[in-house]
Amino acid sequence: MVKTVTGILLIVATLFSMGVMAEGQRQNAVIEGSKAASLDACVAPTSLMRRKHFELIKHQRDITVHQGIRKTDDSLAGCIDCHVAKDSHGKYIPVNGVNPETGEKQFCAGCHEYAGVEPPCFSCHATVPTKSGK
Repeated sequence: MVKTVTGILLIVATLFSMGVMAEGQRQNAVIEGSKAASLDACVAPTSLMRRKHFELIKHQRDITVHQGIRKTDDSLAGCIDCHVAKDSHGKYIPVNGVNPETGEKQFCAGCHEYAGVEPPCFSCHATVPTKSGK
């Protein structure tokens, strides 16, 4: 029984890390209209980013808070700048929101809902690029 449960959990974890949805549909890695949609790769391989992005962001947070280092590949502002999309009027759609024109969940919102997590990042951090970040 324990081996069966362990095997099932391993399969589920593997499918999730590959981005396979419960219905067998592959989850989009990016949102159309974002800078990321035009790139071949992220700052790290997609499989790594799907599994460990929260660890990279937490590590970057610690480096920023404790050492004052702000500009690295793993900054949350860098993620936002690349993964945010615009609506048909050229206005940014928050990464944790929904496109009001299509009803499509945006990059962070879709994955976090699928994973059943609600990170506190955006209670303080911007969900769209800021002028100072450009």
